[in-house]
Parts: sequence; C-alpha cells; structure tokens
Amino acid sequence: MALPLLINCGKVTSPLSYHFAYKFVVLPFISQTPPTTKMIDQQTIDRINDAARIEDVVSDYVTLRKRGVNMIGLCPFHSERTPSFTVSPAKGIFKCFGCGKGGNAVNFIMEYEQLSYTEALKLLAKKYGIDVVEKELSAEELAARNDRESMLLVNEFAQKYFTNTLYHHIDGKAIGLAYFRQRGFREDIIKKFQLGFNLDLRDAFTQAALKAGYKKEYLTKTGLTIELDDHRFSDRFRGRVIFPVHSLSGKVLAFGGRILKKNEKTAKYLNSPESDIYHKSNELYGIYFAKQSIVREDRCFLVEGYTDVISMHQNGIENVVASSGTSLTSGQIRLIHRFTENITIIYDGDTAGIKASIRGIDLLLEEGMNIKVLLLPDGEDPDSFAQKHNSVDFIDFVNKNAVDFIRFKTGLLLEDAGGDPVKRAGLINDIVQSIAKIPNPIIRSEYVKECSNLLNVQESMLYHEINKIKRNELNKKTVKEHTGEADGAPPVNVGEEPSIPDISKKVFDEEEQNILRVLIRYGTETLYYVDDTAPLSVGEFIIDELEKDRLQLNEELYRFIFDEYKLQSKSAGFNPERFFLHHTNSAVSRLTADLITDKYTLSKIHSKQKKLTSDIERLVDLVPRVIVEYKNSIIIEQIKQKLLELKKADEVKDGARIDEIMQDIGRLDSIKKLLSKTLGERIILKLT
Repeated sequence: MALPLLINCGKVTSPLSYHFAYKFVVLPFISQTPPTTKMIDQQTIDRINDAARIEDVVSDYVTLRKRGVNMIGLCPFHSERTPSFTVSPAKGIFKCFGCGKGGNAVNFIMEYEQLSYTEALKLLAKKYGIDVVEKELSAEELAARNDRESMLLVNEFAQKYFTNTLYHHIDGKAIGLAYFRQRGFREDIIKKFQLGFNLDLRDAFTQAALKAGYKKEYLTKTGLTIELDDHRFSDRFRGRVIFPVHSLSGKVLAFGGRILKKNEKTAKYLNSPESDIYHKSNELYGIYFAKQSIVREDRCFLVEGYTDVISMHQNGIENVVASSGTSLTSGQIRLIHRFTENITIIYDGDTAGIKASIRGIDLLLEEGMNIKVLLLPDGEDPDSFAQKHNSVDFIDFVNKNAVDFIRFKTGLLLEDAGGDPVKRAGLINDIVQSIAKIPNPIIRSEYVKECSNLLNVQESMLYHEINKIKRNELNKKTVKEHTGEADGAPPVNVGEEPSIPDISKKVFDEEEQNILRVLIRYGTETLYYVDDTAPLSVGEFIIDELEKDRLQLNEELYRFIFDEYKLQSKSAGFNPERFFLHHTNSAVSRLTADLITDKYTLSKIHSKQKKLTSDIERLVDLVPRVIVEYKNSIIIEQIKQKLLELKKADEVKDGARIDEIMQDIGRLDSIKKLLSKTLGERIILKLT
C-alpha cells in the first residue's frame, strides 16, 4: 500500500603487544620486536563463535541452574536477589530481564571483563584451544584502538618486567625472591600468582617501558609511573615486592607493592590508583584463581591480605579471596555472589580490627548471603595458620569453629557491653539493624528467636524495632520515587567496540523494532507466491513496502541493520539470525539478542479464537500488520505536527496557510482511516 507521505522522515597509536627477550646484567635490558598491526580474520571469528557455547562461557562467571530449556542465575551486571538472568543454550544468547543486558558469548565477555571485541574473541579462542589467525589492520583500525587496551598492555609488560627482575636481576633474587621464600612460598606458587620485584631505583621500570615503546601517557594513567613537577619520572613501586591484581579472565588490572625496608615515612603496602581499568571497589584479590573452586565448594573464604590468599592456595585451599585491607563494598559482594551464597570471613585475634570491619558486613546480609565467621587462635592470621595446617585439618577447624555472623556479632558486642545498660541498649539496636537487613523473612524470624534468648529481650520488642526500621526504609523509598530520585545500577565499563545507543522510547521505536524482529527471525521465509510460481520472502515484502513509500527507519542503529540486511540478503545461504547475532559490531549483536529473545503473543482480542500453531503460520497476518502499524504511527505523528503548525498559523491569522494545512490534515486523515480499517480487519497480534 503506497502512502503519499508529506514529511520525510591528533592521532595517537596505542602501544601494541611485544615479544620480550629479557637480559639482565646490572640494569634490565629489554629487546623488542615491532608491534603487531593485525586483526582476527572472519574465518577464525566464525570458528570461535561456533565453539563458544553460551552456557559454558557464562557458567565460568555465574552460577546457573536449569529451568526448562533455559538456565537462570543472578545477573552479573546489576544487583538482584531474585534471578532474572537467563541463558538460552538453543539460541546461544543471554538476557537479563532486570537490567536489559543481552547478547551472545562474545558480548558477555566484553561486558563482564570490560574487553574490546578483539580481546574478547582472543580470550574465547584461548578457552577453546583455537589458533587465532590475524590479518593486517588498516590505519583507521589501528587508530581505533583505545586507551583501555593500551593500559592493559602496559600492565602486562610491567608484570613480566617485575617477574623477570625477581628471577634474573641480582637484587631481585637477593631481596625479592629471598623474601618470598622466607615467607614459605614455593616456586610454583610464586609463578602462579606472577609475583615480582621492582628495583629500588628512581625510574628503572619507567625507563625500561619507554625504551620498549610504551607511551608515558599510559604509564601514568595506570599509576605505574609518577611524573614529578620537574617532568622527571619516578616508579610508584620502587623497592617493593609486587603482587599483580587480576581480573576474572586473568588480565592484570593493577598491582600491590610491599616495601621491605623499615621506613616509618613510607606506607608498608602501596596499591595502584583508580583508573579506567581498575576500580578497587569492584575487584577482589585472587578471584581469578579462586572462581572455579568457589563454585565447586559452594563456599568462599574472605581474608584480608595478599599473603593470606597465597598461603591458603599453597596448602590446597583455593576458594579464597581478599578484600586487600579495605572494607567490603557492594561491587565485591556481588562478585562473590555470582559464584556462591555462602561466605566464611576469617579473622585473626585482633578484636579492635574485627569491630572495625564488621560494620561493613551488613551489606552481605542485604545481598542475602549466608555468612559465617571464623576467629583464629590468638597470634595467628590466615597466612600463618594455613602454613601450619594441611587443607584437611584447616577445613576441619573451620567446620568446628565457624559460627553464623549474627551470633558472632551478638557475642562480641555483649562481651564489650558488659553490665553497662547504655552500651547494652546500643548493642540491641546494632543487632536489630543487622537482622533487619536480612531479606528472607523466615531466616529473619529465626535470628529474632535466637537473639531474644542471647540478649534476654522479648521477641515482640525486637520485631517492633525491626518493623520501625522497615517503615523508615519504605518512607525513604517513597520520597525518592516522588522526587524523581532513583538508585541506579552500578556502571559497567565496556570495551572500545561501538556500544548500543540509548534505545529509550523514541518516536516509532517500538514499530521499528518489530520490523527488525520479523526481518531477522523470518526474513528468509516464504510469505506467499506471486502468480502461484514465484515465492516472495518476508524480507523482500518488507523491503518493497518501505522503499515504495520512500521510508527509512528513524533510529540510526536500526537503519544500519536494515541496510545490512538488504546487502546480505543477496548472498547464498544467508541466515539473518546467525549473521546479526555474531556481527562484528557489538551493538548489532546485542540488539539482535534482544529481538530474538522476545516472544510473539496473541492479544486478548484473539484469545477466544482458535490458537495458531506456530509463528510461521501467522506470518501472513503478522508481517503485513507490522508494516501497517509502522505506517499508521508515521501518519499519526504527521497529523500531530500539522496540528501544531495549524495552531501557529492561527495565532498569526495566516488564512492561506491555515487552508493549506487543513487540506494536508484531511489527506492524512483519509490515509489514517484506511490504515485503521486494515488493522481492524486483521488478527491482532502483539509483540512483547
């Protein structure tokens, strides 16, 4: 149906990877080969996409359980207590119905690990043992490499530099390696955690990195190098043993350094500053080495420091991570919760330190975690205790001595309050605040009973205080909703690939998505036969309907997909769903995952009619309808615009213009009536 529409709708090259040949005499000397200028070829990308099973990839990061033909779990991209994150093995996609994130296996890795498209492909290739074949990059593709990749490469260089200094430089062996051996660390553990040493020279590392071709910009952005006021350089970690901090995929995001000289003016431990690749509140030391064991054991041990994690690993206890001396954050808790609901916090005998740290553990209760606390004997910390006990004895000690957090906190505060009634009242309030954080009402009621006995307080009084807290929280939430404030989900960094635009409810957005949904799902299906002989596909029908009215999709991303479809549809064996789901533009593949996740459902108007057996059988009704709905929306929008023009013309008393606009509105209204009649005659289908 053709419609007479009246209104037309300073170049910086990132340092790339180097092959290293280290030769140490007194100062480190690093030789290099030219940087690579290649990208992965399409055949290799296809092999990676074929091998990467979505459920296999996601389960490395999220605990999934079966639900029908799909799998569900807690979303790794926003905080939630009830799973809304779905993985479809059949379609090869993930989708969160809470925050809206979705895509294929490559998209998941990009979002979660904050990697570029190429980096995510390489990570998956490594996982599945696929050799990566690369082709030369163009100048434009080289220029598109962003700061984030460069910073990760600088960190990779730094880790190798520090490790080689530890093993090959005379000071590295005499000072750094001797320290680690003195702590009782075996060679295999030192290498596993990629420990290192930086010389006690002002800028030895920085000069080596500059000589290797790395830019000052990225050395300072990662915090490895400090530029002084006189434009000289200083190594941040000079004279320190080095502990790399890894992402879930094993990328080096940051470093911790411990000084070995006694110097009261210098901090014992020094960490990398916050950067584009390192957000301390979202990272846990050791998570890369612990994630599989956490899932296997369904429990995570939380300790304080680097050496605690390393010693426990050395003694066979691998489901352990460290908060690195900082209070627990929501981001760190969500990271643990992706793998298990059970966490055991290990404390040494420092009572003052315990009291300071337990204040942040209410966040764990809010997240619905099952928390136990293990108090080690006096004079012991996880590092020393693990070295004195094998894994069997350690776990046996945990099972016999770990207590749930509420009971532990109550006992600790009772001891501190003694017989002081004021302190005791404060203790009751403190415990009630913690119990109120527990989301499960059954578990909450059990704790009320137990604390009633421990504190010698009536249950009704505890419930009264808990209800008061809950009411206050509800009032605050109501105020926020009425004032337009909202608690946003934590930001998630993505790689340098084009990210999906903000697809908020724009003009024609729903109608344009419906067109793409039908095009991608059913574009190659036959809609009907012309003259009983020539088949007309769904895609051909849609393209023809839009082009004869000279219509273009309003949203840029949608228009790109539509044009790409027209181009690719001429290729033999074209499969639109597969093509767009694995498109190299991650914005396209994410949107495709959304479009193929949604289902067609019959509206209430059709509920009394005979149920159609499949989407394919409904195409003869569905496809023309989405086109007519789109055209109808355009006409309605044009009528609105004409009415606005009419109002302005009336204000200035422009009679000629008023007549012209009235004629336009009349023609548009005639088309609208025709379209409305067409819509009314068809089975009404709703795309949700």
